[in-house]
Amino acid sequence: MGLKPDHWIKKMAEEQKMIEPFIEKQERTGVISYGVSSYGYDLRVGNEFKIFTNVYGATVDPKNFDTKSMVDIVGDVCIVPPNSFALARSVEYFRIPRGVLTICLGKSTYARCGIIVNVTPFEPEWEGFVTLEISNTTQLPAKIYANEGLAQVLFFEADEECTISYADKKGKYQGQQSIVLPKL
Repeated sequence: MGLKPDHWIKKMAEEQKMIEPFIEKQERTGVISYGVSSYGYDLRVGNEFKIFTNVYGATVDPKNFDTKSMVDIVGDVCIVPPNSFALARSVEYFRIPRGVLTICLGKSTYARCGIIVNVTPFEPEWEGFVTLEISNTTQLPAKIYANEGLAQVLFFEADEECTISYADKKGKYQGQQSIVLPKL
């Protein structure tokens, strides 16, 4: 399995619509960078957010997630409360080829501010908008900029294709179009 360079990412974006919309060079003037990079793709966060709140005293339960524990926000900026988190979605829609696995990591600009981005790997043949978890580990409010870079996706191509892909097993997050809360 090998890490894939920028020209492979561009080719897959053109031929298989792996990333839409696709930005073929890194945009960085006056923004947190996004677009293709040396060995990955810096995805952008959209302008829709779900911010965690404990106003209703809900318990966070991944088997029975209470939607009352989230507040919906739409805007160019999202303020994540101290020691809290928000969910968002990527601007880009991804279609991962059967012989590819990705790892998604937060950008260092945010990490240096105590903002951690957690995304699970995109499995072979998964597709959809990415639901992003943004944790503010600081004791201060943290600002997230919509339509700018938030995380970097690294692409690994396998020596051979997997036996069962995410599509084959009918994964519960396949084809997501919006921010998707935990499902059992």
